[in-house]
Amino acid sequence: MVKKMKININEHDKALIVSVTGKMDVRTSPELEQVISAQVKGLDKTLILDFEELNYISSAGLRVVLLAAKQIKANRHELLISGLKGTVKDVFELSGFYSIFKITETIDDALSNL
Repeated sequence: MVKKMKININEHDKALIVSVTGKMDVRTSPELEQVISAQVKGLDKTLILDFEELNYISSAGLRVVLLAAKQIKANRHELLISGLKGTVKDVFELSGFYSIFKITETIDDALSNL
């Protein structure tokens, strides 16, 4: 059985938090891309991608992160990423994404940076 990705959206007064659980790969990343595109249209706050429960990300998932950053930047807001660990953290480090994005340990850390 293939593990699915789950997406949970929480509205905070300073940010929209999109939490992703499971695997983000070529099969599942289009769903997240659609969710983010729909959510950031007209968004007037920071977008936080919470990857604390994400246990795998492929290059297709990284592409979605880049697209989200581009969309949120067009609205003159920023993207924060929180909760990286294990192989997901390794992929972000190896891909150079640590130097591109603001990355925090937890959601609380991300919210305190706003």
